[in-house]
Amino acid sequence: MIRNKIAALLLGAFTVIILGSGTTSAQAVYGSISGTATDSTGAAIPDATVTITSVERKTVDTVTTNSDGLFSKERLLPGLYAIKVEKQGFKSGVSNNVTVSLDTQTKVNVSLEAGQISEVVEITSEGQLLKTDRADVATTFSTREVTELPILDRNFTKLILLTPGTQQQLWNHAASENPQGSTQTIVNGQTFSGTGYQLDGTDNRDVILGIIVINPTFDSVGETKI
Repeated sequence: MIRNKIAALLLGAFTVIILGSGTTSAQAVYGSISGTATDSTGAAIPDATVTITSVERKTVDTVTTNSDGLFSKERLLPGLYAIKVEKQGFKSGVSNNVTVSLDTQTKVNVSLEAGQISEVVEITSEGQLLKTDRADVATTFSTREVTELPILDRNFTKLILLTPGTQQQLWNHAASENPQGSTQTIVNGQTFSGTGYQLDGTDNRDVILGIIVINPTFDSVGETKI
């Protein structure tokens, strides 16, 4: 079975390029946070207020847990967030420096202790080792990795070659057809023309040549998911 490979590239203005052979939703531009609020016995805490604050941008979003103690906030720009969970009769729980990546759901489960809401307890939340909500497999490169990886000609499309199951096509289109210097990449045995590209939710693939149209510079890339 040929597995789909998706690459999502976060640019400085949160423009995203998505490389893949499947269909991708607008969620690729954003990430999300979800989790469960429980008490010390493991019982769900409904109607708790969950405040999600962007550490870098200082934006604030508020959601409420449902009857099962579940909460979720989608369409969050990638970055660091602080989460505060409050409910009368319980100490407030705070989890700082929660990382949100593009096209990824971050799990934050919170256990609240009985007490005054004015009391604050810092929560240490460990990320899941296994992703249970989706079946896709991806490789994520941080801003530092994108900047410092030794790619000689600084051609962004060659970053894809650092992931499993990829290889470069042995021939390239003429420079007049491919002035942006896009690399033709074979993914899991498919022809290079079987790979699709999207830029900020719109098609970024040349339908005739089968290559990426806009090839971003490394300086414009903030985070890359392949």
